[in-house]
Amino acid sequence: MKRWVAGVALALAAGSVVGAQDAVPRFSSAVQLVEVYATVTDANGPVTGLTQQDFEVLENGRAREIGAFAAGEFPLTVALGVDRSFSMAGEKLRLAKLASRSFLQALGPADRSMVVAIGNEADVIAGLSTDRPAQLRAVDEIDAWSTTALYDAVVTSLDRLEPEPGRQALVVFSDGVDRYSRATSGEVIERARRSRALVYPVVIGRSRPPVTAELAAISGGQSFLLRDAKALDTTLQTIARELRYQYLLGYVPPESSAGANEWRSIQVRLKTPRPGLRIRARDGYFTE
Repeated sequence: MKRWVAGVALALAAGSVVGAQDAVPRFSSAVQLVEVYATVTDANGPVTGLTQQDFEVLENGRAREIGAFAAGEFPLTVALGVDRSFSMAGEKLRLAKLASRSFLQALGPADRSMVVAIGNEADVIAGLSTDRPAQLRAVDEIDAWSTTALYDAVVTSLDRLEPEPGRQALVVFSDGVDRYSRATSGEVIERARRSRALVYPVVIGRSRPPVTAELAAISGGQSFLLRDAKALDTTLQTIARELRYQYLLGYVPPESSAGANEWRSIQVRLKTPRPGLRIRARDGYFTE
């Protein structure tokens, strides 16, 4: 079966409208749809209560009929990347560990998470599970070490998330630019384009590397620049809150004229624009 890389590649039923509370949406049909997770926010955070009729989806600039829709708290599989390089030693690392604990504790009981320590290697220090106490212990044991192989950490995390079903996210924070990664910035962007994960890069410092904003934009996540590590806890709680409620849109793609590895752009928007509302979704997918 051909797999469409835009969201989770499920067989969705055209015309299905499903609520999503504490369960992965299940659709039964042989119709293969492209899935897109959309985040809608205003100044107060996530916006709830929208319906299928509020949205429209364009692929390569042409409107597609939404054949499946779900809204609610979908179970989440998330990787948390924590910079433990020497430049984080002391107060910044202490605050980073406190923020990591807050983020993990804000996840739902059905959400699976993993913790990746970012140094000169990307070390998975707590494997993917719902065992929050084990993950909190792993965070507590993080010590400052080595340099910041940020790109490698992103690639490693996305590779680990790839086979997992359902909604995915990568939250990664660092206080500086990448140092000594084997992966290049271009390779990281390419890997994110082929992933289903929403990417949330958080940078502590005076400037934000362009690659972090691009990772967020192409995946439907959000990037943050923090001048002070004291803001990290609030930021991670904001991300956790945003991930609690999203919209799932499914549509039948047109037949591919170019075969596998064809890039198709996606745009999700409200049929009637509303002041103050912002919609984020990944910007496209590759056919396979």
